[in-house]
Amino acid sequence: MTMTVGTGPFGHRPAGRFNFALPSNRIEYLEPFPRRIRALIGDEVVIDTIDAQMLHQQRRLPVWCFAPDDVRLEALPDDAVTTHEEGLAKGLIEVRWDAVDEWLEEDEEVIVHPRDPYHRIEVRSTSRPVRVELDGELLAESTSALALFETSLPARWYLPEEDVRAELIPNPDVRTGCAYKGWASYYDVRAGELSEPFLAWYYQEPLDEVKRIRGRVCFFNERVDLFVDGERQERPETQWSGTEWAKQEWARA
Repeated sequence: MTMTVGTGPFGHRPAGRFNFALPSNRIEYLEPFPRRIRALIGDEVVIDTIDAQMLHQQRRLPVWCFAPDDVRLEALPDDAVTTHEEGLAKGLIEVRWDAVDEWLEEDEEVIVHPRDPYHRIEVRSTSRPVRVELDGELLAESTSALALFETSLPARWYLPEEDVRAELIPNPDVRTGCAYKGWASYYDVRAGELSEPFLAWYYQEPLDEVKRIRGRVCFFNERVDLFVDGERQERPETQWSGTEWAKQEWARA
């Protein structure tokens, strides 16, 4: 997520307001990205540059754009390459993310999509009581949560596994990637007569920036009744409000 999608200022459902009307055509912002970017197919380097540009577009995740001379076009499938014909990135090349095997920013792998330099994640310890219910069944209760605040996303509450009352059943068929947190695994959740697929997730090996959430359990605010300080929180409307997302190819293990 970034400032250009979700509830970000230029996203699908901005959380705040401007003092002007947003134009109907897509807003663009292009800026230098002064880091070494490489793309590999197998062991073969097909992109290697320190002159990438980052293109931010309204309601779209940011993308890297490259000068034609920095891309080995002959090594890429034709349908993997888009040359921008208009706009700020006119003449620059965009390469489909899954057309290569590995993307590197400096010497570190980047997963799912480029990291937005304006994206922010903060993890805070909190003693505020957090209670999770579903249809009246208690799923978890904790005063030792970690609150994760992430640009354009709802606050997430990561709980110690020992504070979860429901049965957690690992679901090996679903896995998702986050450019900022790493690869997430999922639990089906069972409590009383209730059984809900992939209702909670955890990061077994989170990225260094959020390593404190390792092994903790987080429930989808969108699908449970979440109480913080005894106050029921409004269920946010996101692409994770239902379960259809888990059937998509990008969510399969």
